[in-house]
Amino acid sequence: MLNRFKSAGLLLLLGAAWGPLARAQSAAPAKPKATNGLLPLTSTDGVYTPPKGGGEMKFSFDWPEPSAEFAGFQFSFRVQTFENAYAIDPARTKLERTGDRLRYVCRGFTWAGGQEKAAGELTAELQRQADGSVEWRVSARMDQPVKSITTVVRGIPRGQLSLAGENFFDPGDGEQTFEYPQLFGRLATPLVVIKQANGQFFGLSARQTEVRPARFYFQPGPDGYRTELIYEQAGWAKSAQVQSCLWHIGAAPTYEAIAAPHFAHVAQAYKLPAYATRPDVPAWLRQTKLVVALHGAHWTGYIFNDYAKQLRILRWVATQIDPQNVLVFLPGWDGRYYWNYPLYQPDPRMGGDQGLRQLLDEGHKLGFHFSAMFGTNSANKKLPGYQQFADAATQHVDGDSWNLNWVDWDNDRHGDGWMPVMNIGVASWRDYLRDRIDQVVGTYRFDSYFLDIAGLWENNPQADMYEGTRRLVADLAQRRPGVVPIAEMQYDALLGVMPWSQVARYAQYPAAYYDYANAYSHLSRPTPGRGSTGVHEYGFSNYRPVAVGQRVVPTITFADDTFERYRAEVARDIQTAKDRQ
Repeated sequence: MLNRFKSAGLLLLLGAAWGPLARAQSAAPAKPKATNGLLPLTSTDGVYTPPKGGGEMKFSFDWPEPSAEFAGFQFSFRVQTFENAYAIDPARTKLERTGDRLRYVCRGFTWAGGQEKAAGELTAELQRQADGSVEWRVSARMDQPVKSITTVVRGIPRGQLSLAGENFFDPGDGEQTFEYPQLFGRLATPLVVIKQANGQFFGLSARQTEVRPARFYFQPGPDGYRTELIYEQAGWAKSAQVQSCLWHIGAAPTYEAIAAPHFAHVAQAYKLPAYATRPDVPAWLRQTKLVVALHGAHWTGYIFNDYAKQLRILRWVATQIDPQNVLVFLPGWDGRYYWNYPLYQPDPRMGGDQGLRQLLDEGHKLGFHFSAMFGTNSANKKLPGYQQFADAATQHVDGDSWNLNWVDWDNDRHGDGWMPVMNIGVASWRDYLRDRIDQVVGTYRFDSYFLDIAGLWENNPQADMYEGTRRLVADLAQRRPGVVPIAEMQYDALLGVMPWSQVARYAQYPAAYYDYANAYSHLSRPTPGRGSTGVHEYGFSNYRPVAVGQRVVPTITFADDTFERYRAEVARDIQTAKDRQ
C-alpha cells in the first residue's frame, strides 16, 4: 500500500514538472497567412477538441482545410479515394467570384496532412439564391478511382435536429453522423433540419436524382457546427472523375419552408405518383380499414399460430368487421422465421400445403385479402441451393463482406452471422426471388406480397439495390397483375415503386409520405395484453390501443395467447378501426 502511494506521489510530482512542457509542446502552431484568398483553417478550428460530448472517429492531428468565405459560411473540400484522403492545395487553388456566384478551382491536392502533394483537380460551383440559401456541386478528378467528395461547411447554427422529417431531438454536445439511405443511417430522405433556440429553422439537404450515399456529420463548437456533407459515387462505377449531387443549405422561418422544396424535388426526381390515382392500388386496398398480422413460427421453431388457428381467428374477426375491409398479413408463414429464408414453402408443423391452402381458400370466401412475407435481401447460406445465387452476397463499397449479423436470434447475447445480406440488384438473386414469389402467389392466391427490409440500400460494388428492387416489382407486376407489393422501411425513391409500407415516414411533414403512399404498423407492433412482438426479435413491449385519430392504418397483431386471453381488447381495437374515418 505504501509503495502505491509513493508511486502516485511520484507521478504527481512528474506531472507538475512536465505539465508546462507538455502544454507548450501541444500548443497549436502559428497559423500561416491566407493564400489565394483562402482562410488557413484546419479540422480542429472552431470545434471542441477534445469533444465535450460523444465523439466520432477523426484525424488525430490538424488536417488542413483551406476555406473560402461565401454567403456567411466557410467552405472547404476533401477527396477520398480507395487508398487515402486528400486536401486542397491552397497554392494551386483559385477563387473566381461573380456576384452571387463562387467558382472554387483546385489544380492539385496534398496528402499526409499537407506534408505531400498529389496531382488532381477539384471544382466547386456555389450559388447564393435570392432567399440567402446556398446551392453547390463539386466535381473531382484524380489518376485513380475517387470514392467520395466531402464538403466542409462552417457557420451552421446549432440547435435541435430533425432527421428526414422525423421528430426533433437535442443532440447536446455530441458529434453526430447520419447517412442516406443506409439502413441504420436514420435518413429516409437526405434532409436534416435544425431548430434554433430563437425559433428559426435551418436546413441541409442533398437534392439527388439517383439513389446514392449522402452523409451528414455535425461537429459542435461554441459558435456553431462544423459540418461535413459527403457524396459517395456508385460503388459499381469506381470512376476517376466524379460529380456530386446538388447540395442545398439555408435558413427559413418555418419547417415547411425547408421541407416543401426538398420533397417537391424528391417527387419530381423519382416521378412519385399521387396516391389518389395510383394504378397499382386496387379498390380493395383503398377500402382497407384494418390489418391483422397473424404470427406464425418464430426463429426457434416456436409456433404462435398454425394455419388452423389462424383460420379460427379470422372466422371470429369476420364477426367483428366486414372482411372486405381487412388485410391479413402473415409473418412467419413459412416456418422458422428468417432461418427458412429463402425456401418459401408451407411449414409441415403449421399444417403444410393443405393447411395453407385451406386458410387462404376459406379466408377468401369470407372476404379477406392476404399478404405473404418474403425477404428482399436475406438468405440462409446453410440451406440447400444457396450456391446458385451466392454471387449476390453483399459487400460494402470498400470490398468487405456484410452479413445480416445485427440480430441475436438464439439469445446468446451476440449477433448471429449465418445469413449474408443479399443484393437484389444482382440478377441471380433477383430472378430466384421473383420466381419464388411468383410461384407462392400463384399457388395459394395471395393478393399481396411483403418485401422485408426493402429499405435496405448499400453502395455495393456489383449493382444498384434500388434498381434491383424496381425491376423485381416490375417483373412481378407483369406476371401477376393486380397483386400489390408492400415495402418495409422505405426511403424516398421507393415510394414510387411500392404504394404501401410498414412504417410511415416524415412525421414533421406527413404530406410528403401520404400524398404518394399509405402505411400500416410494423409486424413487431406489441400485441394486446402482454405486448409480445411475435416472430420479431424484440421480445415484449408496451401495448398501445388503436386510436381513432391515427393516420397509419390500424394494425392488430396476434401472438400465441392473444386470441384466447385478450379477445376483448382486440374487439375494442377493431371497433375503433371501424369508427376511424
